[in-house]
Order: sequence, then C-alpha cells, then structure tokens
Amino acid sequence: MLLREVEYARPATIEEAIALLSEHDGARALAGGQTLVNVMKARAASPDVLVDLADLDELRTLSFSADQTALEIGAMVTNTMVISSSEVEVARPILAEVAATIADVQIRNRGTVGGNVCVNDPTNHYPPLLAALGATFTIRSASGERTVSAEEFFLGACVAAVSEGELLTKISVPTRKPGTGDAMAGITLGAHGTYIASAVATVSPEGVRVALGCVSSVPVRATAMEERLEGSDLSEPSVRAAAEGLAASLDPPSDVHASAEYRGHLAEISAIRAVLQAAERAKG
Repeated sequence: MLLREVEYARPATIEEAIALLSEHDGARALAGGQTLVNVMKARAASPDVLVDLADLDELRTLSFSADQTALEIGAMVTNTMVISSSEVEVARPILAEVAATIADVQIRNRGTVGGNVCVNDPTNHYPPLLAALGATFTIRSASGERTVSAEEFFLGACVAAVSEGELLTKISVPTRKPGTGDAMAGITLGAHGTYIASAVATVSPEGVRVALGCVSSVPVRATAMEERLEGSDLSEPSVRAAAEGLAASLDPPSDVHASAEYRGHLAEISAIRAVLQAAERAKG
C-alpha cells in the first residue's frame, strides 16, 4: 500500500529537528525508517510531518565518554556501524554480537539503534539487552536535556519515554569491567528474525543482572533469580535452581507463535542459557 500524503522536512541541526518536532503535534522523527515506513504503509500510523534525521551527523557518533566509563552511541548509529566499531569491540562486544543477528544486511545497514529502542517492539533485540547492561538514554527538547534509565525509558509496547517535541540523542552503555561477561539467548523466528522469547545476562564482580524480552510490553528484570544467584558459584545446577519458578512468575502474552505457558518456559530456559554463557565469558 502506498503512503498517504505527508509533509517532509530534513533539518540540518539537532536544534532545527527539535523545533520541527515541537511545532507540529503530528510530527514523527524518521531514523532508518525500517519500522515507521512499513507501519505508515499499513496505515497503522499517520504522522502529519516526517522529520528526517539523515543529515544529523552529530547523532552518528560512537565514542567513549570523557571519563571513559561509558560507550556513547548516537541515536542514528546503524547496526552495521555497531558491528564494525572498534570501540564496541573494546567496551561491550555483546552489542556487536547482537547487532549482527538482526534481520538481514539491508536492514542492518539502514536500521538504527535509536530507532529500534524508540519503537520498543517487545520482540526487538535491543530493549532487553540495554536493560541488562544498565544503559541510560539522553533525550533533548527545546527546554533542555534529561537522562533516563532503561526502566524509565521503556514504557509499553511501542511506547518509549520520548514525548512530543523531544528527540533521543544518545544511549550510554557502561564499559565492561574486568571479570564481566555478557550473553543473550533466546528463540527467534528463523535465523535472523524477531524473538519469541529472549534473555540477556551480565555477570560481573557486582553480581548478576538478567533481563527478559517478549514476556511483557517492556523488558522484565528477573530480580528473584538475580537474588538467588548472589554469592552462587554459577554452576549449571545452581543457575537452574535459581531459575526455578521463573516461568510461573511471568504473565507473557499468547499469540500464533507460542502460548503464554510455552513462552514463559522458553524465557526461563533462555535465562539459564544466558547466565551460564555470561559466567563462562566472565572467566576469560
């Protein structure tokens, strides 16, 4: 289906983009367009103005913070840029590993990290990954700048904490400390499809963090499992014991791909696999 008529703007600066987004109630930022354009074709969304961010090189930077404690990913950084980044390889290799599993080459070339998280499709790769890694999100508006945590950023299915007149500018991911391992596990629709159930684990000297995807409209932290793993040797028996009852504590949706019960089971298995793999990587 063809797009309905829509106004189009291509700002040259972030300030101009924010001004355009503020001036029009029905304005939407256009990043890679891999989701938004298809949604518009299906007439599931009909923005009045598309604000194309393609010329904003400030949003395509990928570098370390001034104090070297975080990797700062511009909202317009593409999946391909993440995959090929030497900074990512040093700071948090899991980002490139996950980005390489997203869809196909064309989508990885066009799709952006910022667009992916702002769409916040529960089956997407980045939301649970960034929740587990403790990422923060910087949002700008005409009145200033604010930074929110993953818990504050992901609000619901296809809803993120970027309001009208605001623009996500960067995602900050803490750099990996010695003795830290990260892993993502799950079941996808095909080799490079969206997830039916997913889990991300990070194991560090500070403890274990586990975030689940596809079991709710936002990433879900497996806090009970994390608490049981505190002080654990992270052997397979101890991880399986810590995950016991995880599926029963969830209330995932049912769809054509999995019933609620089966999706919960897949999430529990994925959490076990992610923690075990992360623990193994932490040793190296």
